[in-house]
Amino acid sequence: MNKVVLIGNLTRDIELRYTQSGYCVGNAGIAVTRKFKNAQGETVEETCFIDLKFFGRTAEVANQYLRKGSKLAVEGRLKLEQWQDQSGQNRSKHVVEVESLEMLGGNQGGQNNQSSGTQNYAQSGGTQGGQAPSQSRKPALRSADKYDDGNDTIPF
Repeated sequence: MNKVVLIGNLTRDIELRYTQSGYCVGNAGIAVTRKFKNAQGETVEETCFIDLKFFGRTAEVANQYLRKGSKLAVEGRLKLEQWQDQSGQNRSKHVVEVESLEMLGGNQGGQNNQSSGTQNYAQSGGTQGGQAPSQSRKPALRSADKYDDGNDTIPF
């Protein structure tokens, strides 16, 4: 099983681009801080910086509502990216490919975040009718809910 869950703050604004086929890809970074007591009993902070990759509607929503410093929770999978640099050296790094995200906290990082509360947005779902995720209180859509049209009325 390859599953990663992280809670932290964005280290930079989302860099959005579109592939030739029109698919949206966003890149960003997250800083995750761990607090613990060392052998001397002192509280120590350890921060880990991790690259994130967003896809599709999730990338567009993240770009619209998140800014450097925004607090968020992401769920995804770890992927090893490999390439050759300009000098021909082989390079690699691990990236978390985001499958779902939750916008946490208030307006610390981005001016468009809601002032309080938690916002949830999943890769497979999206928003209904162009509605921003901060305007919807529905839980994130997962792949099992892919036929949910967002209408809460019972069809029978």
